[in-house]
Amino acid sequence: MLVKMTLEEFGLVLGSDAPAPGGGSVAALSGALGAELVAMVCRLSIGKKDLEAFTDEIKSALPKADGLAAGLLRRVDLDTEAFNSVMAAFKLPKGTDDEKQKRAAAIQQGYKEAVQSPLSIARECITVLNLSQSLLGKTNPNALSDLGVAAQQAYAGLEGAIMNVKINLPSIKDEQFKTAITGELAQLLSDGREAKEHVYDYVCGKL
Repeated sequence: MLVKMTLEEFGLVLGSDAPAPGGGSVAALSGALGAELVAMVCRLSIGKKDLEAFTDEIKSALPKADGLAAGLLRRVDLDTEAFNSVMAAFKLPKGTDDEKQKRAAAIQQGYKEAVQSPLSIARECITVLNLSQSLLGKTNPNALSDLGVAAQQAYAGLEGAIMNVKINLPSIKDEQFKTAITGELAQLLSDGREAKEHVYDYVCGKL
């Protein structure tokens, strides 16, 4: 499992000529790091007297951040498996017309499944971004830059995941499916950019 590797080991396999892990796994890791930073900021804020008014909100955010971190970390490995269904479909027999039709249908289904992993990463990264934004002005000021970095990491994960969705969309022939996915990606990117810039502007304004 990738997540059981040391940072050095992960970096070596990432930089090798192996096709996986790749950008999708890195996007998931980036989002996970952002979520972990949010969790850290929450833990550094709970119990502070001057933040008592926000204690309930911070305590509510903490398990959400922990859950997002765990989920995105799992996706570091899951994303390497996302393209397996496509590869398996390409290996199906194509000797007869019936086999060709079944193979083509399996390939199309495989590509649809392949976009689901990075799409899920993107959705979870936007949730990390929104969580970061919701905590502005409510957490330990000494960890304000950490909250800013959390948003930057989550946004990098969001953009990376979106690129990994987009690279597979041209291979899908279902135009209705492609239109729906493209529309969601545009909204995720717009919302994510707005949240990231809001956090960045707030943090830099306070530093």
